[in-house]
Amino acid sequence: MPDDYREMWAGLGLDLEAHDGLLEALSSAYRDVFLSQSDRPEGMQYFDFVMSEVHGLRIKELLDARRDGRKVVGSFCVFVPEELVLAVDGVSVGLCAGAEFNFEGAETLLPRSTCALIKSAFGFKLARVCPYLEASDMLVGENTCDGKKKAYEVLRRHVENLYVMDLPQTKSDEGRALLRAEYLRFAEALQGLCDRRLTVEGLRKGIDIANRKRQALRRLCELRAADPAPISGLDALLVNQVFFYDDPGRFTDSVNRICDEIEERSGSGRGVRPAGAPRIVVSGCPMAVPNWKLTSIVEGAGAVIVGEESCVGERGSRHLTEESGNTVEALIDDLVDRYFRIDCAVFTPNPSRLSHLEEMVAAYRADGVIHYSLQFCQPYQIESGEVERGLERAGIPCLSLDTDYSQEDVGQIRTRVEAFLERVSP
Repeated sequence: MPDDYREMWAGLGLDLEAHDGLLEALSSAYRDVFLSQSDRPEGMQYFDFVMSEVHGLRIKELLDARRDGRKVVGSFCVFVPEELVLAVDGVSVGLCAGAEFNFEGAETLLPRSTCALIKSAFGFKLARVCPYLEASDMLVGENTCDGKKKAYEVLRRHVENLYVMDLPQTKSDEGRALLRAEYLRFAEALQGLCDRRLTVEGLRKGIDIANRKRQALRRLCELRAADPAPISGLDALLVNQVFFYDDPGRFTDSVNRICDEIEERSGSGRGVRPAGAPRIVVSGCPMAVPNWKLTSIVEGAGAVIVGEESCVGERGSRHLTEESGNTVEALIDDLVDRYFRIDCAVFTPNPSRLSHLEEMVAAYRADGVIHYSLQFCQPYQIESGEVERGLERAGIPCLSLDTDYSQEDVGQIRTRVEAFLERVSP
């Protein structure tokens, strides 16, 4: 890494020795998982570059933005509206981590029976290895599950500016009113942070930028319906992961370039797997960088993942924000309408999630669904039973898996996945 990067990391207060170890492990895992694939779309070279500069160029861009007077807002959940951050000229970045790093440190503050997603965020913060955390002027937490809700109480003692947003648990009039009130409160906090007033023009601009990103991802999703599959599930997952922290305009252009290429590949019958290979939709918990374990196992067994019903997937990107309002409050109502449609497992009841899964299976001509839950993630673990039973009643094979970020259960998961693929193979 260039010397100026090391100076940049030191200036953020990172533990350089621990950070070097983390970055080397990430780079090694990326090379092993992604660069060993054959016949990848050439457009994936951009995302290879993004990963090679994941703690370099992008962090420099964030610090340059701060020097220009902009504020960096880091968040952990798709319920935090990027549109509002963009509307006050802020920069939005995702902070979820998918690595089992410094769990020992995290467990000095949290129970061992805490999900890996939460422990990873704590482990990164306590070890001072994540430049995205340290470059953020505000961290935004959200009261989705009980684990996050209580964990933010602890995290508040370790960060300078943590903002916590309450979220509804029911799809009711009362729930929608709560979400609206929270978005208005968040808008006020952002205006104070960025020293800018929220305007109709700014909000329309933020909505347009976010919608363009989602439209590009929607285009990629639809192209994955082709058989043979024109892009691997691993590469598609990486695109969905980079969605959360890349420059939005550059990301949108890069995804559209991949889509242009994939259209040509599909037109000539070219794919990353032979036609007729088992096609799988993965459903459940989010998979943050560098959590590529399940996808690697499934595709290593000869199948191809054609869709992700996940926050790092369609749950976070499939809906656009409609612009029907002519005032700030009316446009925020449009935001509420959009985000209230997200079918996270924290909602009760949550029938739209199963309906969406069935639609995905049909649209992408999938042969089965693998439901993925992180251990100790009660909303998704409990809901997995209803999802599995509902899919099986509809004649859609489903395999439920509980795992974490470690590699200890790879052999066991591989055995179960291989047996499932034998069941669903056309």
